[in-house]
Amino acid sequence: MDTLFSLAESILYRSTREQVIDRTRAAQQLLDQVALDLTSDCSIRSVTEVCFPTRPVLLPPRDMPKRGLNSPEGKAAFFHALAHIEFVAIYLAWDIIYRFRSLPEAFYRNWLKVAIEEAEHFQMLRHHLRQFGVDYGDLPAHRGLWNHAIDSADDLLARLAIVPRCMEARGLDVTPAMIEKFQNIGDNTSVEILSKILQDEIGHVKTGSFWFKFFCTQQQKDFEQTYRQLLNDYYTGKPKGPFNRKMRIIAGFTPDEIDWLEQLHE
Repeated sequence: MDTLFSLAESILYRSTREQVIDRTRAAQQLLDQVALDLTSDCSIRSVTEVCFPTRPVLLPPRDMPKRGLNSPEGKAAFFHALAHIEFVAIYLAWDIIYRFRSLPEAFYRNWLKVAIEEAEHFQMLRHHLRQFGVDYGDLPAHRGLWNHAIDSADDLLARLAIVPRCMEARGLDVTPAMIEKFQNIGDNTSVEILSKILQDEIGHVKTGSFWFKFFCTQQQKDFEQTYRQLLNDYYTGKPKGPFNRKMRIIAGFTPDEIDWLEQLHE
């Protein structure tokens, strides 16, 4: 059996799309072990060398076509975009495992579970997408999300602040409204898929919040002040609102953090 880090390296640097999914799903065997093999048996390669599949074609977010939900084509574009987010999220979970070493075993177990759940989300979305006659990779996708991994490759606190506690947390704000839209048009399959993803993503953001606070405490830093500083340093522009206060609090945000985000958004 591979060590956790060598498996992560194979997924990030030497995998086809199908291998990314298969190897991530097989990682459940690692999660089931009494103790993870955390032997640091490979050096840490540059985040800029991470190898993504050749498709979909990646465009800047501003160049992505607008999509609505009033036609099969619009739904296909929506779920293709969501499938791409979930596919990149698999890489993000493996990258935080691979790039940051000598941490508590529970940290790696948590993010391994996140990677496995992201792969499940991707598979659900890909199957759903095929009902519209489209497969993942047939449409363009944006490359914005991975840029945050590149920017935070050398700073664990920044990675935790920006990826789970900013980018993924945005899903807690917008997904309930998307679920309601699909409920209104009677698309129960889409509602079930989005509801499952939303519940898991609450857990992913909560995991990010836990470890962000853990490492802030370890470094004797105030986590609220550190979060504000890291968003100012690493996030271009202002985080988008409105913010789902109830879900963000469940996912580990404090009322003061949400108040600050809302003031920033005004």
